[in-house]
Amino acid sequence: MRKSGYHHGDLRRTIVAAAVAAIDESGLDGWSLRELARRAGVSHAAPAHHFGDKTGVLTAIATDGFTLLADALEAAEQDFLAAGLAYVDFAVNHPVHFAVMFQPSLYAADDEALQQAETRAGDVLRKGAGAAAAGSNDAPEHTTLAAWSVAHGFANLWISGALRPAPGVDAVDAARPVLRTLLKRPS
Repeated sequence: MRKSGYHHGDLRRTIVAAAVAAIDESGLDGWSLRELARRAGVSHAAPAHHFGDKTGVLTAIATDGFTLLADALEAAEQDFLAAGLAYVDFAVNHPVHFAVMFQPSLYAADDEALQQAETRAGDVLRKGAGAAAAGSNDAPEHTTLAAWSVAHGFANLWISGALRPAPGVDAVDAARPVLRTLLKRPS
């Protein structure tokens, strides 16, 4: 017989996963802490006890998102084109995280773990931009902002369905020539 409200494993991860699934299905406004508890198979008080409120859950999603993004960017090993493609790939494969991360009004921007994750992702992006701008007249901060704007805009257009690629073309393949144009690299 299962005890109601008893949970094995990582409660935080389970509740965040339930929140991501709920947001993916119902949008940013279509979920509740009670719904997360039901999805996670825990007592209705568990999400509130662990996160406080919806802002706490969204802060956790944003923190996880910035961590996942930093990991993806680090794997690109300072190749600026690879970093841009990793950014697009991250956004397309984690659309809920992506949506929450870039709406600071949804989460507690002063949360220490969130700030650390966001700083790490920004540092990795800036490091790659510095390498890409080396030897050019462009300031690294301008290169960073230009690349981020293009990759972020492309990802948003893809996720929203505004881009209509040929059948079988994935987001990374579609983004490659766009980002190469920004970097003035031959295809």
